[in-house]
Amino acid sequence: MEVVRITPRGYCHGVVEAIRMAKKVGAQNAGEPVAMLGYLVHNEHVTRELEEHGVRLVDSDDRVAGLEHIDSGTVIFTAHGVSPAVVDGARARGLRIVDATCSDVTRTHDLVRRLLEDGNEIVYIGKRGHPEPEGVVGIDPARIQLVERVEEVDGLDYPPGTRLAVTCQTTLSMWDTKAIIDRLVERYSDIEVHNEICLATQERQEAAVRAAADLDCVVVVGSTRSSNSRRLVQVVEERAGRRAHLVDTAADLDPAWFRGVRRVGVTAGASTPTQITRAVIAALEALPDEE
Repeated sequence: MEVVRITPRGYCHGVVEAIRMAKKVGAQNAGEPVAMLGYLVHNEHVTRELEEHGVRLVDSDDRVAGLEHIDSGTVIFTAHGVSPAVVDGARARGLRIVDATCSDVTRTHDLVRRLLEDGNEIVYIGKRGHPEPEGVVGIDPARIQLVERVEEVDGLDYPPGTRLAVTCQTTLSMWDTKAIIDRLVERYSDIEVHNEICLATQERQEAAVRAAADLDCVVVVGSTRSSNSRRLVQVVEERAGRRAHLVDTAADLDPAWFRGVRRVGVTAGASTPTQITRAVIAALEALPDEE
């Protein structure tokens, strides 16, 4: 069985910078408590490595409430960004703040603030329960409406003359997002469109779909927590019509998946450590050929 390495794959610039920042803070604050408010990036291997560097995880669905578990020291905001309420809460507790928000997410926050200042109501396309939409919607929950599926567009009720803009989470399926934007434009022809899916997400999705056309199946290395990893599975199956399997480590590989498979592709989510992907590739290459 031939194993095809799909490029680009793995860490994006935002993840690299967030991890670098967190490790540096952990090293500089030996003996002083350092906590990340939620998973810095959505990968358990990265989380364990950071804990070895003195950065503990404080995980909570409500990040404002999560701050109650950080009494002193430094709090690191994750790559997904946080709402103004979280920033205010950290300051009120006297915590030192280290902001590891991805620059692409920060740009979306800045865009949303500008759109609100210009008098727009905002439709934000994102995944409910994910920390990135939580941070963006938290800028002004009364004027930012979260939409997850194209069917939800028909339930929106903005009166004629409303200044309206749309933007989105950076790690969604680029094709699903376009479908929702197209439906919004059908309903509200004057809507101001800002597609903020990040370049790393687009490049990995396009590469996976393009490569899958010549493959029998694809293995995506990444955590089930990772939105962009799950989207890679989705786009390979929906856009390329190929089977895709999400694995966290090589131990998750099932030899039965590869019976009759001649060529398998491997890609990885933007928060997946390179050594984990290499181990998956090595395990696939070690599978015995069918006789």
